[in-house]
Amino acid sequence: MSAFYTTVARFYDAENRDKTDDLAMYSRLAAQHPGDILDVGCGTGRVLIHLAQEGHFVHGIDNDRAMLARLESKLVQHPLLREKITYVCADVLRHQTERRFRLLLLTYNALMHFREPAQQISLLQKLRGWLDQDGLLVIDLPNAGPAFAADDTESLTLERTFLDEETGHLIMLQSVSLLDRATQVLHIDWIYDEIDGDGAVKRHLAPHQLRYYFLPELRLLLDRCGFSIENVYGDAEGGAYLADSERMIVYAAGT
Repeated sequence: MSAFYTTVARFYDAENRDKTDDLAMYSRLAAQHPGDILDVGCGTGRVLIHLAQEGHFVHGIDNDRAMLARLESKLVQHPLLREKITYVCADVLRHQTERRFRLLLLTYNALMHFREPAQQISLLQKLRGWLDQDGLLVIDLPNAGPAFAADDTESLTLERTFLDEETGHLIMLQSVSLLDRATQVLHIDWIYDEIDGDGAVKRHLAPHQLRYYFLPELRLLLDRCGFSIENVYGDAEGGAYLADSERMIVYAAGT
């Protein structure tokens, strides 16, 4: 995971500037579960900083130094947030802490980085040990059904264009992907074409692999690791989870 994010870190915030649809959900859950919050795979701090700005105490963990350097630069610009935010650069599967959290967040696609069953079980068991009494685990994933029903094309797809915040260069983000339905792993090459003021193009290639989850297997994983599912939603606004829902957002409590 780290090599991919080291490549894309400089583009991450500009690329995801419009990704705000889930922030109100995390604000609501933080108000309902007052106490310390853990953001697993916190990256550059998209959710972390939002919650800290609302007065919550938030701890982040991420294993990519380039992403955390972006977070640190934001804290330099907003020093008062340091009173609310702590973070550590570490592999969550090896990290040890005595802290307990009222909210454990696996935000936008974070669980997809854990592709092997042993990793999944290790992660969820560790998180169960970090969950405070009456706490909640939140997992935000894409709904696997529509992806598995779609036809494979392996064609080059233009995902979006945006401006690099530091250079002002135009970035054309494209992708080529292949879904292995036997292993439930999406193999995707992200292609960042950076166009400078003279029209010269510099290409940044970032291959990535992400694993899809279906609800029955996630339910079994959570049950094995000491969680029970409380609710499943199809979007961040609390809409019903249906076969064609875009997202699969799971709230789980400790058993």
